[in-house]
Amino acid sequence: MKQLLVLLGFIGVSLLTTVPLFAHHGDAGRYEDNLTVLKGTVVDLQLITPHSIVVLDVPDENGKVVRWQAEMGGRQQMIKDFNWTKDTLKPGDKITITGRRVKSGQPYMNLTDRANIVMTDTAKEIFRTNNYGTEERKRPAAGLGNPADAGIEPAPAKK
Repeated sequence: MKQLLVLLGFIGVSLLTTVPLFAHHGDAGRYEDNLTVLKGTVVDLQLITPHSIVVLDVPDENGKVVRWQAEMGGRQQMIKDFNWTKDTLKPGDKITITGRRVKSGQPYMNLTDRANIVMTDTAKEIFRTNNYGTEERKRPAAGLGNPADAGIEPAPAKK
């Protein structure tokens, strides 16, 4: 009986210490590899952890307004790396975002890979990932790899 209790205790501790390792998801296969550019109006900025969210209204090809969400780095990353505050984007601001749309077709995109945000009215860039304007992927989509790995020259970075 004592051995069974020790074994069950060991299994319980093992589960408690390994499950958190799987808590953060990867994005391989979740987002399109191609980039999408959207112009819209900010509804809300949520500087939260684990992913900050920009909520914006974007007119579709028929003029119907669609509410989009775009996820970025967490609160601390946005503050430390990009000097963002809760007032960086305000409701009513016009922005243009470039990122990867979720494959399900839902109005949701990822801004952690080859992404940027520009204030539409002033053309001021307020967010840019290190690999924006290149073909180098932060996390290559399943099986695609980086073009450089296949001997393909990446496009020059946009200034």
